[in-house]
Amino acid sequence: MEKEIMISADELTKTFGTGEKKVTAVDGISLEIYKGEFVAVTGESGSGKSTLLNLLGGLDKPDTGSITVDGREITKLKDSKLAQYRRRYSGFVFQFYNLISVLNVEENLSLPLDLDSKNVDKARLDELLEVLKLTDKRYCYASQLSGGQQQRVAIGRAVMAQPPCIFADEPTGNLDSANSREIVSLFKRLIEKYGTTVVLVTHDKNVAAEADRVIKMRDGKIVDERVIRL
Repeated sequence: MEKEIMISADELTKTFGTGEKKVTAVDGISLEIYKGEFVAVTGESGSGKSTLLNLLGGLDKPDTGSITVDGREITKLKDSKLAQYRRRYSGFVFQFYNLISVLNVEENLSLPLDLDSKNVDKARLDELLEVLKLTDKRYCYASQLSGGQQQRVAIGRAVMAQPPCIFADEPTGNLDSANSREIVSLFKRLIEKYGTTVVLVTHDKNVAAEADRVIKMRDGKIVDERVIRL
């Protein structure tokens, strides 16, 4: 059965600065990412991997090139439509959990739907709390949670609105090895249960080894690509 393309990028470039301070963070990158695929992007600091992630997720726009997500080109969207795209098609997870301290777990998970003026599906919320192993923490605040639990809330918040794609930038960077393994297992469960496409930036070789495909970047270019599992 032929795989369905979720994300297609064509000749992306992105530069920062001018003159002698000009840096080409992404340099002519083309790639395809399939629906339900778990892709890890690796490389040294400054290789351009986070910039690529931000472009694919619609957090930034490329200087040149195009990005198509689920059949829709996002590079030509106006800012208001791009913001709508991010709310509905992309979920973001970062190294720092960015939870709202005055909201409890349930309220943090519901936030993306509240911001989009959508009703919260209580059945989905209960199901997600179970998948996150946070059912008994639903009324706890961030200060009452461990680092691993806070990151699980951040991941749950990213998937609550059922976006087809999750973009994660060093999501295990602040966690120990046991919690890192748990977070990677959670991403895999989300892929299996909901068919989510996950693109993850990481320095951790052990985390990258759990992906379906590993893309290595250097100086804004893809220099290596390995399929780990089909």
